[in-house]
Amino acid sequence: MSALTFHAGPLALARIRTHGLRAADIAVVPAAAGGPKGLVFRALDQWMFGEWFPRAPRERVLIGSSIGAWRMAAACQRDPVQAFARLGELYSGQRYTSTKPSQEQIDAVVQGLLNEFVRGHEDDIVNHPHHRLHVLTVRGKRALAAPGHRHAEMRGFAAAALHNLFSRDKLAHLMDRVVLGDRRANTPWLRDRFDNFATHFAALTPENLAAGLLASGTLPMLMKPVRDIAGAPPGHYWDGGIIDYNLALPYARVAEQAPGDIVLYPHFSEHIVPGWLDKALPWRRAARGPNRGWLDNVLIVAPSHAFLAKMPRGKIIDRSDFKFYGLDHDARVRAWSRAMDEGERLRDAFTAFVNKPDIARIRPL
Repeated sequence: MSALTFHAGPLALARIRTHGLRAADIAVVPAAAGGPKGLVFRALDQWMFGEWFPRAPRERVLIGSSIGAWRMAAACQRDPVQAFARLGELYSGQRYTSTKPSQEQIDAVVQGLLNEFVRGHEDDIVNHPHHRLHVLTVRGKRALAAPGHRHAEMRGFAAAALHNLFSRDKLAHLMDRVVLGDRRANTPWLRDRFDNFATHFAALTPENLAAGLLASGTLPMLMKPVRDIAGAPPGHYWDGGIIDYNLALPYARVAEQAPGDIVLYPHFSEHIVPGWLDKALPWRRAARGPNRGWLDNVLIVAPSHAFLAKMPRGKIIDRSDFKFYGLDHDARVRAWSRAMDEGERLRDAFTAFVNKPDIARIRPL
């Protein structure tokens, strides 16, 4: 059985049926939050950004939150193949001296990881000749505007969970979306308001790149918020996945600007869950709500159940592995390395589809 499944909106399906899956048609690549889950795409990312896209250079918007933003930053480095390899090594190589590390220890490890990953590559990432990187973050307001201590932060996020349970729109009372993006990008599809969250745009620069990537992956309660990112609105920043976990964005607007353009979304699931707090709310999945038309030009490629069955512990790697393996870091690193190696089957399945598209394999979103 194939390692990949394919799921497309009607516009994407029609384009692929007529022209096949061509790099020249890919205008946007989203990348979801999800911690270690994103590492299984290492080999696929290396092939797409190291071989496939360079054959058909064009402006492409790369947009991500948390690990997704880090992956897209790897894609923008001068040697993306080596950058994705280094990201996998650095991320899987996290080590802590306790099964319940302090905020200070987690912050130190993650900041060290990002500094090693980004240092010396800032100009490459921000000024890539074709890629236009956009990093999603969340800025707190009201109870989360500037929580003075951990208990205040706990109360603020408890209130956020209750607001979100009632309505995703209500969550907008407590946080804003902030996009650190390439100032050269032509993105009216993203800049024109599309949901209840106030969205602020700031230029991504070599000076705020590391802070933006850190903020985009800053887990509430486990890490201290990032404060006052240069060039962005002042405030406390957390993981972009809180609002944009799987990036449920108005992608169909891209096709309104350029009919035939496709959004290619390598994703660890066939479903798009809008926010982190929506994970337990299946009715919030993007293709089931009033905004399902947003995905009309999207192609999701996701690991199949057969692929996942061969993963360590029979599932995609995730943060629960930190608890499962405890302080046996070597065992966790071996498991994650095996998962990344298995990801070569995702790459091979994708390249086979590109070379010989089988429309019968594409299911509707």
